[in-house]
Amino acid sequence: MRLLTTEEVAARFRTSPATVRYWRHIGIGPDGGRVGRRVLYDEQEVDRWWRSKVDGQKATRVHS
Repeated sequence: MRLLTTEEVAARFRTSPATVRYWRHIGIGPDGGRVGRRVLYDEQEVDRWWRSKVDGQKATRVHS
């Protein structure tokens, strides 16, 4: 299991660490857990979260 920092998750999605923290705060981001003072994310869980978002967008698209 590889753990990612907030900064690494942000880099993966080309956004800022503040955005990742906001996603976590409002409950729409990948699940993370505190280890001491840091929030760390399981890389596999981050990938699953992203796939669920991408799959959800595909399901809601309307083709004309």
